[in-house]
Amino acid sequence: MSLSSRLSASFQTHKAWLENLAMLMIFFAAMTVVQFATPNMPDNDGFYHIKLAYLMRTEGLKPDFPWLPMTILNQREFYDHHYLFHLALIPFTYGDLRLGAKWAAVAFASLALFSLWRLLRGQRVPYAWLWALGLLAVSEAFLYRMSITRAQSLSLAVLGLGLHWMLNRRYTLLIPLGFIYVWLYNAFPLLAALAVVYGVSVWLIERRIEIRPLIFAALGIGLGLIINPYFPYNLVFIYYHLVPKLTDATAVSVGNEWFPYNTTQLLKNSLLALAAFAAGALGLGLYERRMDVRTAASFLLTLMFGLMLFQSRRFIEYFPPFALIFAAFAWAPMLVENGQKGSAFFKWLTRPRLAALLLAAAVAPGMWFTLRQASDSIRSAKPYTLYQGASAWLEQNTPQGTRVFQTDWDDFPRLFFYNTHNTYLVGLDPTYLQSYDPELYDLWVDITDGEVEAPSKLIRVQFGSSYVLTDLAHKGFLRRASEDPGLREVYRDDDAVVFQVLSP
Repeated sequence: MSLSSRLSASFQTHKAWLENLAMLMIFFAAMTVVQFATPNMPDNDGFYHIKLAYLMRTEGLKPDFPWLPMTILNQREFYDHHYLFHLALIPFTYGDLRLGAKWAAVAFASLALFSLWRLLRGQRVPYAWLWALGLLAVSEAFLYRMSITRAQSLSLAVLGLGLHWMLNRRYTLLIPLGFIYVWLYNAFPLLAALAVVYGVSVWLIERRIEIRPLIFAALGIGLGLIINPYFPYNLVFIYYHLVPKLTDATAVSVGNEWFPYNTTQLLKNSLLALAAFAAGALGLGLYERRMDVRTAASFLLTLMFGLMLFQSRRFIEYFPPFALIFAAFAWAPMLVENGQKGSAFFKWLTRPRLAALLLAAAVAPGMWFTLRQASDSIRSAKPYTLYQGASAWLEQNTPQGTRVFQTDWDDFPRLFFYNTHNTYLVGLDPTYLQSYDPELYDLWVDITDGEVEAPSKLIRVQFGSSYVLTDLAHKGFLRRASEDPGLREVYRDDDAVVFQVLSP
């Protein structure tokens, strides 16, 4: 190789590294702006995840879990379905756990966005960096979800990597990816769904059957399920956790994220994502040639995630980015041809400089608006000090392991964050108590709704709890508690009330 060739290759290598670094820094800076618009954490579950990661660092990588003894996450059957996510959180557990959780959310969201940039760049999409910056513009709700200290961001990174490997026919890499996904997050069936969509796309475009991605992905998933530190309780948990939600077998309220947005909400928080999908469809209509496999796959994936989003808002972390990827793939062939084919209007529209200008004109204001809206949304998070005082009182005034009866299942992450001295009745998901004992769950609902007179005896005998913690919004329960001589108020602040359950 000549000197000029070596210099050219070296320049291209350094240019690629600089591009990657620049994109990663932009994503990191943008997610930092959103995350630190408030000192609070945007979601309850982040408190649980960072505290469990801390316990894994200080007590061993598979610590005992005695804190939810009356659920399917009791100490004997406990399954950490975010195991690799918690391992990834461990470096962020040195120092202030709240700040560590927030920086972890920034880091993982940045990696997810970076993986999609690498997908676009690896597929040689023209102006890949502009399309990738569009990820910061397509949806305020998407950026909000990416700012939560949960595994969704790394899940998106896995799917982006999986699609990239499928498009490059590096199918065997799906085995370790499927294995890792199982240990990372319980959304691992999405990798198999991705492989199915890819196989359908190959058949539609190339008229050949391609099942290797599904076979390798399924093999990795199967190995991850069996070679698992929590086997076989992981299989039991997956059944109880996912089946009721997929089949509507429960009437339990499992949090807003399992319910869909209404039309107005979706138009408000994800208008540019819908516009990206429409732009991709327009591109297909203007282009006179048959679409390729990657465009078909991204189109079908966007449809799949769109249908999932219409069922549950938690899938907002997938629909907007894949809508943008679909638009990028749909327009890529036209931009590569540099406006040389098609009608006069089509040639004018796809000229390189004009196309870049139009794309930048959509992305730049979209980023400004979306980042601002996401920052405003995250400012509405509850104060991170919520239940700190009540938790401190319980830790200082109750014996080790004393069970606390809560009136809200989603209070557990914050209580667990501040106080692992006590154990709790229900947490993370109300179906965990319902699956463990349906009758006990129904009784808990009746008591917390204020439908049971003098509940202290039932709380003591049926639930084995010596203390009750409730927020001030449970007016019915508070009324019953004030009339019950078996409950004595021992602590109150602006957020919570603690009652001691008296012995007869």
